Amino acid sequence: MQSTTKAKVIIIDDEQIIRDSLSQLLGIEGYQTEAFENGDDALAVLNDEFHGIVISDLNMARMHGLDVLRAIQTLDADIPVIMLTGYADVQLAVTALRDGAYDFFEKPVNEQLLDCVSRAVEKRTLILENRRLKAYLKAAKSGPQILGDTPEMKKMMGLLNAVVDTPADVLIHGETGAGKEMVARYLHERSNRAQANFVAINCGALPENLIESELFGSRKGAFTGANENRIGKLEFAQGGTVLLDEIESMPLAMQVKLLRVIEERKVTPVGSNKAIPLDIRFVAATKVDLLAVAEQGLFRSDLYYRLNLVTVHIPPLRARKADIPLLFRHFSSIAAGRFHKPLRAISSEELDQLMRYDWPGNVRELRNVAERQVLLGLPVELQQNTNLTMPSDDLSLHEKVAFYECALIEEALSQTSGSVKEAIALLKLPRKTFYDKVAKYSIERSKFINS
Repeated sequence: MQSTTKAKVIIIDDEQIIRDSLSQLLGIEGYQTEAFENGDDALAVLNDEFHGIVISDLNMARMHGLDVLRAIQTLDADIPVIMLTGYADVQLAVTALRDGAYDFFEKPVNEQLLDCVSRAVEKRTLILENRRLKAYLKAAKSGPQILGDTPEMKKMMGLLNAVVDTPADVLIHGETGAGKEMVARYLHERSNRAQANFVAINCGALPENLIESELFGSRKGAFTGANENRIGKLEFAQGGTVLLDEIESMPLAMQVKLLRVIEERKVTPVGSNKAIPLDIRFVAATKVDLLAVAEQGLFRSDLYYRLNLVTVHIPPLRARKADIPLLFRHFSSIAAGRFHKPLRAISSEELDQLMRYDWPGNVRELRNVAERQVLLGLPVELQQNTNLTMPSDDLSLHEKVAFYECALIEEALSQTSGSVKEAIALLKLPRKTFYDKVAKYSIERSKFINS
């Protein structure tokens, strides 16, 4: 759950009494307000990420309200601007609305202004939500997204970003389902090799008698069945990245040949005497302690030390439980779009299960749970270890409260099929408070509307 700035109302009027009365009126309704005597000062605090609206007088000595409106339109045409005037002027009202004003009111204002402010804030919230969604989708198309705000993940991302554009080979260590291939793809697609091929090779899935020809390629007649020249996976990855997944499963005899290729950056196809220069980055991935395996004689220590130039340790999900809410919502949102299903809110009891579970399958298991929940619309069900308790340092009290509060709002929206009016009644919240919390937790209400 990512917080955003609380909705604010900017008031621009050159009369002190108007600024004070509007600030008091809106403050009673729970709005945050900031008042300015002229448009220049107000424009200085506005930007395209401003989460709020503007109420501006038309006739002001220093900067006319229409000029303020046009300046805001230039800054961000989607910031709602409500115009006020001390006297009825149909032509001014028409001009203001034509230039993009959200609405127009004559002083003194009444309850209708409050209704208008509420609608304008809702519109601005939806606009910012849509922008965040579009930015996320755009980023998703540009490559893998590694999510996580915990110190463990920040440390890992710092290391990845430090080596992403270097030629250094990388060893990735992580439990099953922790996201080793995702990290490898991140390294590839964020690097200057992104335009070339990314080739993932599961060393444990290749038959031992074929692994050499699969990796190095072969020439016609090199062995029975070799009826034509065949490009190996390493040559196919020329200029790009090769992921050697489950590197611990590679046969010892093959490890010797692989070490030579890594050191010389040349590959000789089976049946050929001509070595082919390679320009590739090797990324090896393992779920075991390679050094311990090497000490047991089951993995070549020289290959281990060659691969161990940069080692990236992916923390297991149980070591970064504070990331679970973010990851679960991420996977649920993707699943809702993929399966054309509404996003179903989960109860506080289900959230408690997510946080107490130890996730032996790591992120992959969490993704499966999120997808199943969206696809089937069934409650979250996990095989609990009753001896486990939530670590006290995983989430602070503030984070837990925010997490459950967000879940309750989502649950209300789910029960009411996205109806704001019904959700507010169900939660017994003031409308303004509801909108503030929806904005704070970046809740996309449209996803709860049944198609």
